[in-house]
Amino acid sequence: MELNMEFIARTKQLFGEERFDTFVSALSLAPVVSVRYNRAKIAVPDCTDAVPWADDAAYLAERPLFTGDPLFHSGCYYVQEASSMFLEQAIKQYVDSPIRALDLCAAPGGKTTHLLSLLPKGSLLVSNEPMPLRAQVLAENVIKWGNPSAVVTRNMPADFASLRNFFDLIVVDAPCSGEGMFRKDDFAVQQWSVGNVMQCATRQREILQDVWEALRPGGLLVYSTCTFNREEDEDCVAWIAGELGAEVLPIAIQPQWGITGNLTQTGAPVYRFIPGYTKGEGFFMSILRKDGESTVQQPRVAKLPICPAKSRALVEGWVKDSAAFDFLLQDNSIVAVPKEHTSAVLALQSRLKVLHAALPVAQIKNNKALPFHALALSTALNREAFNRVELLREQALTYLHRDSLSLPEAPIGLLLLTYAGTPIGFVKNVGNRANNMYPTEWRIRKNPMEL
Repeated sequence: MELNMEFIARTKQLFGEERFDTFVSALSLAPVVSVRYNRAKIAVPDCTDAVPWADDAAYLAERPLFTGDPLFHSGCYYVQEASSMFLEQAIKQYVDSPIRALDLCAAPGGKTTHLLSLLPKGSLLVSNEPMPLRAQVLAENVIKWGNPSAVVTRNMPADFASLRNFFDLIVVDAPCSGEGMFRKDDFAVQQWSVGNVMQCATRQREILQDVWEALRPGGLLVYSTCTFNREEDEDCVAWIAGELGAEVLPIAIQPQWGITGNLTQTGAPVYRFIPGYTKGEGFFMSILRKDGESTVQQPRVAKLPICPAKSRALVEGWVKDSAAFDFLLQDNSIVAVPKEHTSAVLALQSRLKVLHAALPVAQIKNNKALPFHALALSTALNREAFNRVELLREQALTYLHRDSLSLPEAPIGLLLLTYAGTPIGFVKNVGNRANNMYPTEWRIRKNPMEL
């Protein structure tokens, strides 16, 4: 790896020579592979090499072909860079009751799915990504994770300004110059320049200023990057505290984790993950509390688009604890929304571009209900409401490739397919074949026989 000479000079000055040499040596090593398990769907296996700052995560000795594992496609685990899982420590130490949260720059979904597992029951998470293709990937990963208290939006940061005091927590994993990804991304090495660093630093401040009004006074901001320079890291945190008005908060850590602190004279508690010292890629994080104190703004909504009793009766039994949900009819689709979030979800739908909200249950056609794939993957699914068929791995991969299955011994009609006891989707069995209902845009491209 050939590093830019300006990057070398700047980073050596910031790190000090000894730390820089250790960092450069680590760049010659293979990237670390780590996964985080979805405890709501799968028993967390005993880990011989656990990620120390995340309870349900582990390092893998090598990178397997995740595409060939049906449990990966059903949201039983997420492949996430270990350093970024440090978010768990901030949430555990500062969030102890239900909140309304925004993950502003959320694609592809690592921190979002982590938050969905971490936030106290009764919380609502809004995950946003402005880029259309990345937003679709984000929505797919949120649906696979299966938590019904989630909304996915596709908006610019400034679009949230009208939601004044709407959130208790905002996570901004800011677009950055990507220095922390050099070991994994040759393109990041090639594209690095001082000019890009300065441009990113300016953009980060714009993003934070745009979204600041949406955070209630007394609310929390988690700011993170995957870069090393002070302009995008310590200097940006100092700018948030001084210009926007916030207190930088400490996070308790263990010495054996190898986390590096503030490398400037600002003195604020910040947390740096540097290859060679921590087992992961480069990462920077801080948590701040906005000055002042208030509660979140409760939105006013018009009359709820309540689902007619006849349509609700078709699907109510498909959802566990259905009394805890409002069943709404939107464009011939039935959506189940946790009752404590209905007003907030409708307010978001009226102001933002919402790609996914709560639990899409079914589409109503000719007085019949056709279940959405999201229902199969939801933790709120009532499995007992469906005839179920357990698949072997080869059959499951055939289904995920969106090919037809032959299930001659199975009942005729709608079937819920499972693999290793975990739902992976629906088919409609017509006898000589089972019509595949897996989303076309999600299908695996590789031939199942090669996986």
